[in-house]
Formats: sequence, structure tokens, C-alpha cells
Amino acid sequence: MPVAIRVIPCLDVDRGRVVKGVRFENLQDAGDPVELAALYGEQGADEITFLDVTATVDDRSTTYDLVRHTAENVFIPLTVGGGVRSVADVGRLLASGADKISVNSAALATPSLIDEITAHFGSQVCVVSVDAKRDSSQPSGFVVTTHGGRKSAGIDALSWAVEACRRGAGEVLLNSIDADGTKAGFDVEMIRAVRAIIDVPLVASGGAGRASDAPAAVEAGADAVLAASIFHHDKVKVSEVKEALAAAGAVVR
Repeated sequence: MPVAIRVIPCLDVDRGRVVKGVRFENLQDAGDPVELAALYGEQGADEITFLDVTATVDDRSTTYDLVRHTAENVFIPLTVGGGVRSVADVGRLLASGADKISVNSAALATPSLIDEITAHFGSQVCVVSVDAKRDSSQPSGFVVTTHGGRKSAGIDALSWAVEACRRGAGEVLLNSIDADGTKAGFDVEMIRAVRAIIDVPLVASGGAGRASDAPAAVEAGADAVLAASIFHHDKVKVSEVKEALAAAGAVVR
């Protein structure tokens, strides 16, 4: 039986407020994270992803109280990322109500963190976020970035995705920095390239501008589509994305 495609609103949070910019710059306030998460849950979201977009840049931890408050008000799986640097951080987030955690910069700095997380909590808890952009100096043509796309890690994105899965990551969140916030559509070339070399669920992020963009990401190999700005300010409803997917032949919940 085909697995249902997940639709995941993403809350990019900065100091307790949802923000959205283009390629993580010029961030603008988009509302209260708890209220938005509850709204998206009511609209039929399959999961919520909560990313503290400046935790790594500011060298601080994710706001545990905010995660707890969100989890108390939303009854679908919650993935939390941003500033996760240790197994202890993961334990605190899970205790605060997160179902999965997303790691990026810390895993790049210490890849064994992925092994440690999966050993303690299981692969299903560990999402590795890959913020990638085009770079002709890399064998695959894609490089990993950190700090919200601000810094190149100098690592080939496809090689890193393979290593992350080998170390036990249960899911890859692939965010196209080139497409992020542009609303020009998902980066299907990048999705297709990563899908070809990993066998864990792949979440496509970056570039969604309208409900009709989602089927192309799924056709390229995504198991889930994640978006932020199109859902904020009620531009597009989660149900509309599911309708577009179903119309294209995808199975949705």
C-alpha cells in the first residue's frame, strides 16, 4: 500500500516569534508559533517542524518552554531543530514534547553525534537537515551550508546525505538554499539527486509558492513537502496542498 505523502508546515522561530525571509535574510515577523501550529493542525497538517533559525548563529539553545507550550496545544508529530548540540539536548527536547529532532551544524562538526542520538533514542527520532546550494567546486554540484545558508561547510551535499544515513539518520530534511523563500517552486533537480542515493524518507523544503508546486517535489522523489511562507498569513491552506497532491495521483491522509 502506498505511503501517504506528508504535508509539513514549518515554523522558523527567532526569539519566540515566527519569522520568514528570503534565503534566511531580511526576516519579518509572521506571528505566534503556538497559534500558528494549532491553526495548521486544524487545517490537516501531518506534522509541524519548528526550527529555531538563529540558535546556532547566536550560539544558544532552543527555547524549551516554547516547545513545551506548542506540544501541549498541537496533537500531531512535532520536529524541533536549531541549536541541538548533544544527546542531552535531544533528551530535553523529547521531554519537552518533541517527537523528532533535527540536527545540522552540530552534526557536521561532530558526525558521531548522529550515531549517539540514534543509539540512545532510535533512528526514528533523528532527522538530519541538509541545507544545500549549488556549488560547481563539489563533485555533485551541491555543497552543504550552515548558519541558515550563510556559511559553506565545504562538504559535498550528496556525500554528506549518504554519510548521515549510514550513521543512522531516520529522515533527511533537504532544504534548497537557492530556492528558499523565493516561492519559485521546489528544487526538483536537487530532490531527484538526493533521492537517487538515499533510502530513508526525504522531506523537500525551499521554494514552495503555491499549492500546485507540491506534486513536482513528490514526482522528483520527496516523501513529504515542507513549507513556511505560503502557509503564513493564510495565503495557502494545508488542505489546498493536499488537494493538489491528490489531484496529481498522490496518496494523502
